[in-house]
Amino acid sequence: MLIKRFQDAKPYDAPNHWGVSGLRLQGFEDGGPTNQWIGYSQFLPGGGAGPDQTPFEKVYVVLEGEMTLEWDDRTEVLRAMDSCTIPPGQQRRIENRSNHVCKMLVVVPYPPKPKSE
Repeated sequence: MLIKRFQDAKPYDAPNHWGVSGLRLQGFEDGGPTNQWIGYSQFLPGGGAGPDQTPFEKVYVVLEGEMTLEWDDRTEVLRAMDSCTIPPGQQRRIENRSNHVCKMLVVVPYPPKPKSE
């Protein structure tokens, strides 16, 4: 079991993101999860990410505030305790269009390990 305190979470920069502060809550450490890592993102008003896609699925959980999600000519607003699964290869864009900080958990699988030859 690995317990990590919020005060010990390390910041990370996510590519193609703006107006956001990201902290890694769990992952990439001895004794931590073996198949995914958990990020905590705080998006300022106007902050967002994309458009982009990844070759793996992700899960977003909005804890506080709201986040606008755009994909396939659709738009939805996620609010506190709403969540979504983004499938592999799904083109999407997110933006905090409110005047409040959006606090969100992000669950992301580890990159695949290279095959041994």
